[in-house]
Amino acid sequence: MPTDCISYQNSGYFSKLIVDYLNEDAEVQSFYHRFPTLENFGLQAAEKANRFSDVHRTVLVTALEEQYSGFTISEATKASIELLKDNKTLTITTGHQLNLFTGPLYFLYKIVSAINLSKQLKTSYPEYNFVPVYWMATEDHDFEEINYFHFGEKKIQWNRESKGPVGRLSTEGLTAIFEAFSKELGVGDNASYLRELFKNAYLSHSNLTDATRYLANELFKDQGLVIVDGDDAELKKMFIPFVKEELTKQTSFSKVTETIAKLKEYTVQVNPREINLFYIEDTLRERILFEDGKYKINNTSITFSKSELLNKLENNPEKFSPNVILRPLYQEVVLPNICYIGGGGELAYWMELKSMFEANDILFPILLLRNSVLLATEKQSVKADKLNLQWSHLFRKQAELLNQKTAEFSNFNLDFSEQKEFLKRQFEKLNDIAANTDKSFIGAVKAQEIKQIKGLENLEKRLLKAEKRNHKDQLQRIAELQNELFPGQSLQERKANFSEFYLENGSELILKILDNLNPLSNTFQIITL
Repeated sequence: MPTDCISYQNSGYFSKLIVDYLNEDAEVQSFYHRFPTLENFGLQAAEKANRFSDVHRTVLVTALEEQYSGFTISEATKASIELLKDNKTLTITTGHQLNLFTGPLYFLYKIVSAINLSKQLKTSYPEYNFVPVYWMATEDHDFEEINYFHFGEKKIQWNRESKGPVGRLSTEGLTAIFEAFSKELGVGDNASYLRELFKNAYLSHSNLTDATRYLANELFKDQGLVIVDGDDAELKKMFIPFVKEELTKQTSFSKVTETIAKLKEYTVQVNPREINLFYIEDTLRERILFEDGKYKINNTSITFSKSELLNKLENNPEKFSPNVILRPLYQEVVLPNICYIGGGGELAYWMELKSMFEANDILFPILLLRNSVLLATEKQSVKADKLNLQWSHLFRKQAELLNQKTAEFSNFNLDFSEQKEFLKRQFEKLNDIAANTDKSFIGAVKAQEIKQIKGLENLEKRLLKAEKRNHKDQLQRIAELQNELFPGQSLQERKANFSEFYLENGSELILKILDNLNPLSNTFQIITL
């Protein structure tokens, strides 16, 4: 089977900013605090442990104990929560939306990256403890982004009205979704496990937050994973000074805007608002605006004077919800965190935030690109071998891959570059002759050159097309294999759901992912099942 590795930089699936970050290019070094190396994690741990207060630890642990009340949790997770009381305990955090039944595969890879890095750092720095954390995006309100998952070719979708933070959404109405999914699963022990997992998560819990906590806890209960819900009044009390700063001085807007100006050669991931906060009231989550000397809640008639809003903040901090710009700051205020693990898009917007963190005197975490994985069956690996394919070939755009393979299969050279170069040299001589005789002849020579080159290019295309017909069967098998591994010509991890692979592999799936992922390796992990 193929044995080559594909670096993230050469995969073609990451932006220029992320590629430059992974290469530690000088142009981007001002946008992060420390690069993710074993040595730097030791420095970050010492700095964060020194700066994170015991008071915050006590509040955090109390809040977590309350959040987990009513849940059966493993001894490993209990131990992790207990460790958070120790001022030598740091967290490794990843975050994700509350996607239905975990959504795409990379949900698992994010969490496994955090788990495995925690283990790796404990080995390197035994004087510290490292706890993996999954921060649930319970306050998001983009229901359409999370209300479905793919099972093979089937899209399992939960259609309903949604307002306010998705974590507070009732799970009522998911019985029909469960029944539809159940039919797709078929029979067998693995199908029964998935059926019970979905049922216990969504039909036995009243809201999406609790359902997702149950689900993630069941999948990773033996790994000491701690799951945090930021929609928590006690945690938000710790964030009051920063919300006040945002409401009265709009520091994040000015600082992030300055950073975006410096990132001009890169694609900007998110743009700040003048106030990067939402106001929450039951099923309401709307932006806070400052207009005509008053604070207004967007799309409502609710208004506050400055003193009224600050008084509301002191008494009801849970009503103030950070947006994508401020949520990272909130996270780092309430957690003894040293590393945030995310995808390329997430790291790109975190890199807009460093000066904002500095203005708030909060340590900026190390940013680590999550593990990316391609799951392949033994049969697919053998097929790739028989077709003389390396994994790196399959990461290419399909048209490019099929053209390359057609050229390899052909008995003659399909590239007419040599002939075109020869033709250009001949026309250079004709141009010299034309220049020394009749100037009007130059245009005719140039037109003939363009015509001849175009003719060669057309012949080149026709020859490639003819050779593709001659090798149709092999090329079709290559395309079929690539379509299996890259559904919709995109990364498997961005579309497929874990249940599709769990159905065939059972608990071995999670164990194999845990065994194979090295969070500090900047290469796609190919896992053969």
